[in-house]
Amino acid sequence: MRNIILSYLLLPLFAGLSFSASAAPAAPIEPVPIVAQATTAQPKTNLNTADASTLQRELNGIGQAKAQAIVAYREANGPFQSVDELLEIKGIGNALMERNRDRLTVE
Repeated sequence: MRNIILSYLLLPLFAGLSFSASAAPAAPIEPVPIVAQATTAQPKTNLNTADASTLQRELNGIGQAKAQAIVAYREANGPFQSVDELLEIKGIGNALMERNRDRLTVE
């Protein structure tokens, strides 16, 4: 009885080994070159000419109040000399500035 049980257990094991040993080796996989997708350059928003609705629409994290504060700052202090001048406006910090830096320009 023990021999019958062992033969039932070992037979599938040996049969499986013979199939895996006779399988053809896999062909080597050639690496696929990564092609950078062309990104369409988003037009930058000019801080000196954009109105509040444009600033609100084009910038990430800028709502109506901050957009109006940007326009009010520009009207009170003249045109922006650099994008970093936005940090002078209350409510605009480094994180918000860095999130939008690539979307802004001063001309």
